[in-house]
Order: sequence, then structure tokens, then C-alpha cells
Amino acid sequence: MRTALAHTSLLLLALAPLAASAAGTEPVRNNRVAVQDVTIQPGESEAWRGSHPVVLVYFTDGSLSMAAGSGKPVAQKVKRGDTVFVEAQARTVLNLGPSPIHFARIEFLGSGLAETWGNTGLAPNYNVLIENRYTRTYDIRIPAGTNEPQHTHHERVVVCLQGALLRHLLPDGTQEPSNLKDGEIAWRRAATHIGQNLGKTDLWVIAVELK
Repeated sequence: MRTALAHTSLLLLALAPLAASAAGTEPVRNNRVAVQDVTIQPGESEAWRGSHPVVLVYFTDGSLSMAAGSGKPVAQKVKRGDTVFVEAQARTVLNLGPSPIHFARIEFLGSGLAETWGNTGLAPNYNVLIENRYTRTYDIRIPAGTNEPQHTHHERVVVCLQGALLRHLLPDGTQEPSNLKDGEIAWRRAATHIGQNLGKTDLWVIAVELK
């Protein structure tokens, strides 16, 4: 009887819920990148092993603390659209605020390239936020009802902060829809095109190109 009770107790402990942690999905994974779409509720935390460097793109404002490895947590405030490169190291993020924190975590699986791309190939209105051996990351904004000039992208993850009705015009005259929704995270192949915002909302996207 004692043995049966001991086994029952161990089973209940195994099934007991762990400390609250974030909910997440993986909208993009290939041999170059793994992306997590993460929402952390107030008082919850999210941790990752840090085997590779990452870029974090925040969809919401919030207050959090981030600890690297076994180091002391550092409190910080984030704003919608904030985009941060984080070196490879185990991390834990705790939501200190009263509202959920929503962000994309883009993990680079390759070793990158020792090249500098700068603004080469980009539309003049793009704002380069990060460039290193792993990524060129930039802010894209296309006002409603306007076109971009022709430009070129490398393979990339797009993180949509504000969606729009879009169309791409390719150099051979082909037209293709490229609509994005608020909060969408998508993989895009390298391309040269003209971007058209056909809708009534301004587009706001963070593009995370891979090296």
C-alpha cells in the first residue's frame, strides 16, 4: 500500500503545473532561422537556451526584466516597434507590467557572413536598425495609397506591426499580392520589386534579413 501511495504521489507531482511561463508558437522555421511568436502575461516569464543569437521585435509596450545566464535581472521598458539584437546566451524575460507583452524572437541558425550591406539595394525610406554578421534589419513604412521605388531584398523574416493591402510589381511586369495583417510573421524569399500599398492603412514592417 505504501508503495502504491508513493507512486501516486510522484505521479501527481509530475502532473502538477510548473511556474507560469509564456505561450508561444513557431510561425517560421527552416535551415537558416527559427522564429517564435511569444506572448508573456503579467507575472509570467519566457526563457530560451541561447544557443544562437536572436533579434527581438516588440509588438506592444511593456515593462520587463531580462536576465542573461545566471546574471542579475535588468529591468527595462520597451515600446511597440523596438528591435534589439541579443548575443547567444541563455536568457529569461519576466513581464513586470500589468499588460501582456507580445514579441517575435528570430533565432539565427547559421554562422553569418563578414559583409556589410548598408543601404545597398534598399528603398530610400527604409531605416536600417541593426547590421552585423548575422543580419541586416530595417524598418519599412509605406503610407496608404503610395508606391515605393524598385528595390531588392535578401531572404528575410517580416514582422508586421501594422498591416495593409499590398501588391508587388516585378521587373518582368508580373504582379503579385503580398498582403500582411497586424501581428503577422512571415518568411519572404529574396526579390526585386516595386511595393504598392493599395489599402487605407499605412504599412509598418520590420524586415530581418539573414546573412
